[in-house]
Amino acid sequence: MTQPLFAVYGASGFGREVMPLAREHLSQQGISAARLVFVDDNPEATEVNGQRVLTYAEFLQTNASEWHSVLAIGSSAVREKLAARCAADGIRAWTVSAANVVVMDEVWLGEGAILSPFVTLTSNIRIGVHFHANIYGYVAHDCVIGDFVTFAPGVKCNGNIVIEDHAYIGTGAIIKQGRPGQPLVIGRGAVVGMGAVVTKDVPPGVTVVGNPAKPLMKG
Repeated sequence: MTQPLFAVYGASGFGREVMPLAREHLSQQGISAARLVFVDDNPEATEVNGQRVLTYAEFLQTNASEWHSVLAIGSSAVREKLAARCAADGIRAWTVSAANVVVMDEVWLGEGAILSPFVTLTSNIRIGVHFHANIYGYVAHDCVIGDFVTFAPGVKCNGNIVIEDHAYIGTGAIIKQGRPGQPLVIGRGAVVGMGAVVTKDVPPGVTVVGNPAKPLMKG
């Protein structure tokens, strides 16, 4: 009987971090690690950390009842393009979550997420597709997070915050809690720098750094 085939798309640093989570995730469902591969557009080896590496074409050509992939790609723009390509080719988006992730009440999580170890999603949260939450990050109550948003390690996203599509939140950043009906907003494509403390709205496409966070001055 033909079985599904699962892939971690991207065999570089983050992909190598996601692979053990993916392997454990499938093991809990009784699916062999032999049905799990890396997919990479420019593979440097045929095997990485004990898992096969296939090109995208090889992945599609492998006999399977279904194809599933999770996109371990840092760039949100590239992630969006790959998501569209996979969907067009009938590859299903796959969510990978570490065993110790905590998800509380009324959390809606879009497809294709990666939730790394020690991530917490509390209550009444809505998160879009292909979200990356790296180690030790959290999303608190009454937050709305868009599509293709990336949290680097240790992000503290407090309650009543809106983060729009393609925003990037750097390692150790802290986002101050908003108010009911008056959320703090991180605009589309904004970048919050490593260790920044965000106390007010960030406009779309703007990079902020520091404590309190301010727009990065060019030059």
